[in-house]
Amino acid sequence: MSQILVTGGAGFIGSHLVDALLDKGHYVRVLDSLVTQVHGKDPAWPAWLPREVDKILGDVRDQSVWRKALENIQIVYHLAAEVGVGQSMYEITRYMASNTMGTANLLEILAHHKHSVQKLVVASSMSVYGEGMYHTPDGEVVFPSLRPHENLANRKWDNFRLDSDEVFMPIPTNEDKPLRPTSIYAISKRDQEEMCLTVGQAYGIPTTALRFFNTYGPRQALSNPYTGVGAIFSSRIINRKPPIIFEDGMQSRDFVHVKDIVQALLLSIERSESDYQAINVGTGRRVSILEMAELLIQKLNVSVDPEIVGQYRTGDIRHCYADISKARRLLGYQPKIRLEDGIDDLIAWVSRQTAEDKVDEAIVELAAHGLTS
Repeated sequence: MSQILVTGGAGFIGSHLVDALLDKGHYVRVLDSLVTQVHGKDPAWPAWLPREVDKILGDVRDQSVWRKALENIQIVYHLAAEVGVGQSMYEITRYMASNTMGTANLLEILAHHKHSVQKLVVASSMSVYGEGMYHTPDGEVVFPSLRPHENLANRKWDNFRLDSDEVFMPIPTNEDKPLRPTSIYAISKRDQEEMCLTVGQAYGIPTTALRFFNTYGPRQALSNPYTGVGAIFSSRIINRKPPIIFEDGMQSRDFVHVKDIVQALLLSIERSESDYQAINVGTGRRVSILEMAELLIQKLNVSVDPEIVGQYRTGDIRHCYADISKARRLLGYQPKIRLEDGIDDLIAWVSRQTAEDKVDEAIVELAAHGLTS
């Protein structure tokens, strides 16, 4: 049995990880600030967090909280983070303070103070890549930067070679792709990943960074308009409103069930091959945003149609899905849940919830800051 700290352990991914660790007989401590955007106006420890969990209410921006949380801990899962690509572009200080500086607090304690930490696992994100990997019609592998504003203004959504109309085709994105984050959130996730791997290597603390792709499943915050697209669309649909889709809906992502994320998290402390590595966690399957919306509408059995607005958001990418060969090789990871089956878990959860739809407010906020066109 290990003494394990899970930061953000009251949240979506963290709480599922806590359940799995308890099932394996570990002692589990949770550090969480219970932010209102995720946990509601009067946040309290959620009912799904078992009684035997040692709970610390505190903020990662406070080093004294970290010192208390780390007492006698052998393994740290650092999942706590402010989440939301669009919001990060106008709440820059909050995102960088929580994600980058919150992580710096952890690492400074590990560098300066006596501790018992033997393994650190940090939650990174597919957003660190920016655009995914592509190839040209003749097979050349390319790494496009952000799509030119002129193309987007003319509703040319795909990635093109700049001197022609040659469309790039998406291919699975591997960990060797250069990191080109396109939002403050993504920059802060890159910071978390690189800081943890660098300090871990320097001080001999085995460290793994897991780059989560688009995660969905039960316990996702339905009233947070900056969470995953599955929860955002579900919130709209159960309120009898159309899911709002930017561009043409053909942009694609890799949707991975939270149970498969937890599988990778558990394997990362069991397999030393993952030490000092950044590893993708996804399914390797590309699904369009429109497909996701239509699947949720079908499963929820609500008579609405997706609203394709033909606008774009600053910093949005076109395609990114995971090459998971490294996770298979180093972790023995194998995704077990198909989207069509896993969506049923999300739907069962959604059907028992009351969601306050705040998507319209979020879109207005983005527009007010000039982040949509």
